Amino acid sequence: MNRTHPSVAVGPVITTANGPVRGFVRDGVATFLGIPYAAPPLGAGRFAAPRPHAPWTAVRDATTPGPTAPQGERRLGALDMSPYFGPGWVRGDDYLTVDVRAPAAAERPLPVMVFVHGGGFVAGSTRAALYDGSALARDGVVLVTLNYRLGVQGFLDLPGAPANRGLLDVRAALRWVRDEIAAFGGDPHTVTVFGQSAGATLVAALLADPEATGLFRRAVVQSGSGLGAFSREQAARVTRAAAAALGVEARAEAFAAVPDERLVAITPSLTGIDLRTASRTDPLMGLSPFAPVLAEQPAHALTARTGTPDVDLLVGTTAQEGNLYLVPQGAYAASTAADVEATAARAHPRPAELLAAHRAARPGASFGELRSGILGEALFGAGSRALADAHAAKYPSRTHRYVFAWRSPALGGALGAAHTVELPFVFGRTDLPALYGADGVLGPVAPPVAAARLTELSALSALSALSDRMRGAWVRFATTGDPGWEAYDGRRRATMRVDTAWALVDDPDAAERGAWGPGYV
Repeated sequence: MNRTHPSVAVGPVITTANGPVRGFVRDGVATFLGIPYAAPPLGAGRFAAPRPHAPWTAVRDATTPGPTAPQGERRLGALDMSPYFGPGWVRGDDYLTVDVRAPAAAERPLPVMVFVHGGGFVAGSTRAALYDGSALARDGVVLVTLNYRLGVQGFLDLPGAPANRGLLDVRAALRWVRDEIAAFGGDPHTVTVFGQSAGATLVAALLADPEATGLFRRAVVQSGSGLGAFSREQAARVTRAAAAALGVEARAEAFAAVPDERLVAITPSLTGIDLRTASRTDPLMGLSPFAPVLAEQPAHALTARTGTPDVDLLVGTTAQEGNLYLVPQGAYAASTAADVEATAARAHPRPAELLAAHRAARPGASFGELRSGILGEALFGAGSRALADAHAAKYPSRTHRYVFAWRSPALGGALGAAHTVELPFVFGRTDLPALYGADGVLGPVAPPVAAARLTELSALSALSALSDRMRGAWVRFATTGDPGWEAYDGRRRATMRVDTAWALVDDPDAAERGAWGPGYV
């Protein structure tokens, strides 16, 4: 028995194909941390497809968090994003790993949920406090969270190296789940892969990946994009810039000789490259130099019926996605007409038409609100809608959509329903102290402890109730394919508006739809 926590018990031991692992049980949840799903990506292997891990014979300790993918610090202005991104780069070779959390005692087999973290393709890990999915496990699923290669190692498009190595890692982790999860109490035939932000865009890419067929039954795309991939031409610009920054040739062999420290160090200099081409806008609006590199956008692949078949899809966004990239930096309040026009020009081949559509959707809006709306649509809204429309056309009753509209009171109430705000509710972590305070994502008032004011208790109760309902919808979807509201189709476009009160609305962004039509890429 662990003496530091009376509700923690060491064990049990689970035997995987590679060898036995020992986890721990806390408050009814069996947890296993840092189980390898692929070999450590070392040397030239950093730019190769994931390889099988060598077996082990002694019981492997899975009670402490493992290392993370090489990455630099990622900050977003005045907000503390450490609950989302975790501790950053924790050195160690064996970082292509999964964490597994399952009910310690439950009827088996259970539905499986596999989470792919966000972080702009350059940051994040399973060690982020937010992704302790014990609450989801207590709700009756086996939760798997995973690490994948990031930045140059994961996504730089290099001659002589397979493309999208980070995405290949995710696919390898899903294969591990298929082969091993039954030993942890999970049903390998009822797997839901879900991701947020960059992780959601990777999930969208999996939907269009024939090699992923059969690895999952359902998918949740939280604030990602079905139009979020780079073309080879766009990716080549980033590769040339990375090679110039390092003073090496743009070949896998040359990059393989560069240590991880230097690869991480040059990454900030790659951000902001103008990736607009004659036929493509920059789907990441200069915020990240990395994305999946695909010949066809996932939403277009689904429309052409070339994507992964026969999956249920839940897709959604927050109501004010763009606020995260403007409010904490002070850019929202300081936005000018010129800023709005520049954002529209970067977002769309017909910026005047786009701006007119957003003005019509938001009469009387400030420059900051217009800028945020355009940014959020370019990054997530249009691509999520395109993915939902394409999937609904193929599977009319198996697509569901939501918009998360609860407004965080953070930063004087200005943060609102920004990108990432829904995640604590999905994971049941609204009581996490790091989410509160002057720089907390959920607002300045910390969770009440003892003699809290009634208003604080009421607020926390409301957040807890919202989390319970949202988590319940995600678990229900993972179990049955139905989150509890009407399916999304090309006619009504029913969308659940998630707030302290839930409401089903028809096509909530109809005003913007025309400007982001089928011709937009």
